[in-house]
Amino acid sequence: MNSFPTVFPASTAIPLRGGATLKWGVLGPGTIANTFVTTLHANSDQRMLGVGSRSLERASAFAAKHGIPNVYGSYEALVADPDIDVVYIAAPHSEHRDLALLALAAGKHVLVEKPIALSAAEAREIAAAATAAGLFAAEAMWTRFLPKSTVIRQLLDDGVLGDVRLTSAELSFKFGFDPEHRLYNRELGGGALLDLGVYPLSFIHFVMGAPDAVHASGSLCSTGVDEQAAITLEYAGGAQGFAATTVLASGSNGAVITGTSARIEVQPNFIAPGGFTLISADDERLDWHDEPSSGNFTEGLVWQAAAVAQHIADGRTEAPEHPMSTAIAVLETIDDARTQLGYPPR
Repeated sequence: MNSFPTVFPASTAIPLRGGATLKWGVLGPGTIANTFVTTLHANSDQRMLGVGSRSLERASAFAAKHGIPNVYGSYEALVADPDIDVVYIAAPHSEHRDLALLALAAGKHVLVEKPIALSAAEAREIAAAATAAGLFAAEAMWTRFLPKSTVIRQLLDDGVLGDVRLTSAELSFKFGFDPEHRLYNRELGGGALLDLGVYPLSFIHFVMGAPDAVHASGSLCSTGVDEQAAITLEYAGGAQGFAATTVLASGSNGAVITGTSARIEVQPNFIAPGGFTLISADDERLDWHDEPSSGNFTEGLVWQAAAVAQHIADGRTEAPEHPMSTAIAVLETIDDARTQLGYPPR
């Protein structure tokens, strides 16, 4: 274990400008795609060159808004375009596996919105297809690519916290009930765990790895999807992780990593650009803050795009910040939790 530091290690995040670039295409011109493309064009050298949708009208409107030159009235047409290098899949959760497999079969690298699939089994299909084709595949767990995450990773690897005993994280936002909305729609992969809970569970996996046991409690709404969940993860030696999520109320949305020598308190919202405080057992404190260029909240989605471009240029087929094995392991935890809550994966 290293002693309490006086300075932080430098971020190892891939720079947003000046590196490798890709010709991007997007499938599913919805809300998250709008956020992703907006920050992509404003804050990086990456460019979205095509948008595909089952609705040519929606795709055309999206393209006009973002200055995208190519519009496709089907998903198949976009992935068939030889000028597209990588496909960002931003359709509802229920379409992630099928669209990822479609793009990979067409020889395209893929970045798939979180959760990468509705279950670990579906995620394994994507991983296997990417491996067989020698193509890059990653879940768009964007918070793993932020500068602050690379600094936290180094602190953990250097043993600054000592023996990590507890990691806790919450992500909760209040949403009005609408049975047709994807968040509450069983057929679209609704539920708090797949939409919000994937973030705190991914954070715990990032810190502590896959658990030995999962214990879940919570409630289902009238459509049969989970509206709230508290998940305890058990590890060898008695270490624990705790994740909480709800769509019934808005939470503090922070995260804490507690070790025998020090702890890290990540400022809300822990998933976004921001800061954290390293606190020793003797209450020494050291604050870390993102540079302003890191963006505000969802502007932070751009960091994953720069990383994907560089990894593909370097010949990688996975993102070391968030490999497919981790995305699969997180979904295994969610599968277990959903089953305990009475909403098992199909």
